[in-house]
Amino acid sequence: MPLFKKWRRKRIAAKPFPNDWLTFIEKNVPYYGKLRQGDKDQLLRSILIFLAEKRFVGCRGLKITDEIRLTVAAQACILLLGRETDYYPGLKTILVYPAAYVAKATRHLDSGVVEEGLDVRSGESWHHGSVVLSWDDVRRDAADIHDGHNVVFHEFAHQLDSSEGKGDRSAVLQQHSTFIAWARTLHKSYRRLQRDVDDNRPTLLSTYGATNPAEFFAVATEYFFEKSKELQRVHPDLYNELKNFYHQDPAGL
Repeated sequence: MPLFKKWRRKRIAAKPFPNDWLTFIEKNVPYYGKLRQGDKDQLLRSILIFLAEKRFVGCRGLKITDEIRLTVAAQACILLLGRETDYYPGLKTILVYPAAYVAKATRHLDSGVVEEGLDVRSGESWHHGSVVLSWDDVRRDAADIHDGHNVVFHEFAHQLDSSEGKGDRSAVLQQHSTFIAWARTLHKSYRRLQRDVDDNRPTLLSTYGATNPAEFFAVATEYFFEKSKELQRVHPDLYNELKNFYHQDPAGL
C-alpha cells in the first residue's frame, strides 16, 4: 500500500465517530449490537475510511442521506472485520434506488439460444467500479438478522469474490494447501445444493445459490452471518471455511 494512502487512512480512522452517525447504525444495523467491543471499534474506524473513499449516488430521485450511507457502509465493513483489507479497491460508486428496480437480463440457455428480458432486482455487483442497491431492501434486510437474506452482504461478497485476492485478502487464499481445502469444500457444498435443488429436496441455503459458484459464495456469506448456527450444524465444513476466510465466528457471538 502506498505510504500516503496508509497515512491518510490512519488520519481518517483517528477522527471521532459522530454520535448521530452511531445512532443510525444502532437503529438500522442490529448486527452491530452482537459484536464485541473491539470489533465495534474496528468497524467504526473502517466505516470512516469507507465513506471517505466511496461515492454514493441516488437513482430515480432518491436523495442520499447519512442514514443511507451509514446503513450500507456498516454492513459492507462487517465483511472486512479482522481481515487485511484495502476496502474494496475496485469499488468506486454505490448506486442506490429507492426500491427494487428493473434491469435488462441476458440468459444463455442450454440449447445455445440467448434469451433477453427484464429482471426485477434488489441489488447487483459490477466487476468494474459499482454496486447497485435498493434502499427498501437494504433497510428491510438489515433489520432482520436471522432470515438469511441481506442484499448488502450478498453484493459485497461478490465484490470480494471478483477482487481475485487483490486488496481484500484472506490468509486462507494465500497458501496453496489452505486454498485447495477452501476450493474443494465450496465446490462440494455447491454441488450438494445443486443436487438437492434438482431432486426437489429441502435445503437450508437459498436455492438461488445453485445458479453458479459466484452466487453460491454470496448466498453462503448471507447465511454465515445471519443463520450462522444453522449453517454450522448443517454444513460444518462450509462454515469452517467461511470462518477462516472472514476471520470471524458469528455462531459464537
